[in-house]
Amino acid sequence: MAEPIHFHFDFSSPYAYIASTKIDAIAAKHGREVAWHPMLLGVAFKAMGMQMLASIPMKGAYSIRDFDRSARFHGVAYRHPSTFPIATVAAARAFLWLDARDSAAARHLGHALFRAYFVDDVNISDANVVVALAAAQGVDPAEITAGMNDPAIKERLKNEVDAAIAAGVFGSPFIFVDGEPFWGVDRLDQVDRWLAWGGF
Repeated sequence: MAEPIHFHFDFSSPYAYIASTKIDAIAAKHGREVAWHPMLLGVAFKAMGMQMLASIPMKGAYSIRDFDRSARFHGVAYRHPSTFPIATVAAARAFLWLDARDSAAARHLGHALFRAYFVDDVNISDANVVVALAAAQGVDPAEITAGMNDPAIKERLKNEVDAAIAAGVFGSPFIFVDGEPFWGVDRLDQVDRWLAWGGF
């Protein structure tokens, strides 16, 4: 059985949102599975001594234009959020808690979280919003609330972030195919070809 493709992402990343709509289909085309790994970009940027892209003069204005253009290019609905970027701790914890129980349900929640933020302009940094989105997917609100506050889930998220940084993840999305790293939604064509050819 081939190793899964590892998809590292932050729920506040527009490029990760776009990639999230494509990565599973690319993997399936090559008979592969995808392991989704939520992370916190702010922690990675702090480790590198960097700022969030949108807050950098000149680059920030360009990036906002590019988010919208990239979504159009990939045929993905997109509306730039009125609050950007946001903290995604609650969303990441909810995803991890659900993923430990039902990976397919976690994937559905992940898509719902991305759509809520980047299509409906819903602020998913609010834990109550995350719980409501999970409930709409059929998840018990009390259970996921308890799960998000479980020390074991908090520790798991910390470990996910630490492991990602240790592996060299510095942006979102960040994809590993059999150990080969690919950064950015604009590398999806390369991921596809790498899977087809076994490297190039």
